[in-house]
Amino acid sequence: MTVIDVHTHMFTHKWLELLKEKGGTYNIQTRPDGQREIFRGNTPVVLPQKGHFDWKLRIQHMDQAGIDVSVVSLTCPNVYWGGEEVSVQAAREANDNVADAQREYPDRIRWFASLPWEYPQRAVEELERCVAKGAVGVMVLANVAGKSLTDPMFAPIWKAIDKRSLPVLVHPTDPPGVDLMDMTKFDLSWSVGFMFDTTLAITRMIFEGFFDQYPNLKIIASHGGGTLPYLVGRFEKGDEVELPQRRQMKRKPTDYLRHIYYDTITYNLGALQYLVSVVGEEHVMFGTDWPHWVHDTKGAFANTAALPASQTRALRGANALRVFGL
Repeated sequence: MTVIDVHTHMFTHKWLELLKEKGGTYNIQTRPDGQREIFRGNTPVVLPQKGHFDWKLRIQHMDQAGIDVSVVSLTCPNVYWGGEEVSVQAAREANDNVADAQREYPDRIRWFASLPWEYPQRAVEELERCVAKGAVGVMVLANVAGKSLTDPMFAPIWKAIDKRSLPVLVHPTDPPGVDLMDMTKFDLSWSVGFMFDTTLAITRMIFEGFFDQYPNLKIIASHGGGTLPYLVGRFEKGDEVELPQRRQMKRKPTDYLRHIYYDTITYNLGALQYLVSVVGEEHVMFGTDWPHWVHDTKGAFANTAALPASQTRALRGANALRVFGL
């Protein structure tokens, strides 16, 4: 069967140098094990690995693992730093790099565009440029420099994406307030903060009627949807007791959970099985998080192999073929 990895990341050396020079509160610190890590202030954000920069190494990993196609995206902190011109420059650098990789490996690489979301007109322009260069979707962090994805300022971008019916990978980063919530140690900003970031972003979309406003969006909630599947009962109860005059969504919360998509990055078979039970096998797609320090390529294959055969086929490739039109 065709295996398509919809959650895998890249950096470029120029992007990293630009972050060092113009990244503001973003900085590089050395971990106790000697690895160099990107921080926001004193909060750990991401740990660059060789595979983030090396396309040949990526293809080698795909061959060894049995991955046919990777839909690659820039990861946090994306390009939401440095001011307008720097943000645009960082986006173009990242997008051009992966577009070049697709030309070099046309049967193996597809990509999500990164956009300078804080500057909507420039973001729409970059979206149009990227679609022309072959982008099959858009990647956005679950908060854009602290702003909610449902902020009215982003409406022109969402309208442009909705018009094209593009898949959008919503990927977490460190949420605002991680320092106040004492998440800076033990990588709690990753294990807890990231899940909170994705969960809050998608929950706002659901309760604000976002999917009724943009019906063609194909949102992909990273890391198995954070805690979204586990909260399905609370969402339904919250909707039941909501004041009618405040209600904005047209359907039930569960309907929206079954409207969007998820990846398989749960690190746990039971969690993956529960996710499928809540949202349906047609709404979950294969992901590895390679080449992050916490990637789980072996686990992604092992967990999907443990599912019924029809679910294995759907999650590993059939769903992505349909969603991305590959």
